[in-house]
Amino acid sequence: MINKFLLPLLAVVLACSLAACEQLTKQNGITTKSSPESADTAVKTPTIEPEKDAHWDYEEDGPAKWGSLSKKYAICGEGKGQSPIDIENASTSELPEIETNFPSAELKIIHHAHKADVENTGHTIQVDYSEGDTLKMDGIDYALLQYHFHAPSEHTVNGKHTAMEMHMVHRTADGKNLAVVGVLIEPGTQTNSAFDPIWANLPNKKSEKNHLENVEVDVNQLLPESKATYRYDGSLTTPPCSEKVKWVIFSNPIQLSAAQIGKFTQLIKENNRPTQPLNGRMVKTDRIEEMDSN
Repeated sequence: MINKFLLPLLAVVLACSLAACEQLTKQNGITTKSSPESADTAVKTPTIEPEKDAHWDYEEDGPAKWGSLSKKYAICGEGKGQSPIDIENASTSELPEIETNFPSAELKIIHHAHKADVENTGHTIQVDYSEGDTLKMDGIDYALLQYHFHAPSEHTVNGKHTAMEMHMVHRTADGKNLAVVGVLIEPGTQTNSAFDPIWANLPNKKSEKNHLENVEVDVNQLLPESKATYRYDGSLTTPPCSEKVKWVIFSNPIQLSAAQIGKFTQLIKENNRPTQPLNGRMVKTDRIEEMDSN
């Protein structure tokens, strides 16, 4: 039998034991507190930094390697709906008419570069655009985000490249859908004055930006007069190569002079991804005349 005089002492000992238990660290899935003495020496959970985008280019880390450079780029190698493609035997259809409305916008142009650590590799010349909804297709509004250039063309028609290709990247307001308008460019005998504001201000250095408040570009003048198109479902042509992109390629090329094309290719060297397998996809056209088979 415990002496009644010892009960208060036992209560104090028990309370101290319980307090000590509360100071134990987490064990076997039971969360408790660490002792004050061990706070400075407790193992801290390391901070996990977000994965940096892997470096890619059109040379050593070129298109054949994109899919293996990063998990983010895996679809570049594994995807079944990739772009660009060779356009041949397009199926003639009565496609819904596309509506374009490009208000004149101030020129915001950048010698775009993909950065990885301290390395810069120039990829294209890009013109940023933020003037609202500019493309309506299948009843859906897409806003033009930017347009940029590739040389030679990424898409081919009957296996043939053109000298350059312009890509106009659009996105819906909710950010869920992309559409890219492609404009093929071939050499002409005259300077295309619609491109003068851009070509006169091409940034020479990688990552260099030019924002010219008093210089405007009429984007409508950059497009061919004929609105006949090829259309198919594809992807972005650069990493991460995201799919489910609506592609609209104008059937008739526009022209730039040899001097204009040469000025671009002096800055940007062969930034075109090779054509990708169709994998059963259908290419449709609203072009009435037969495709040139020469």
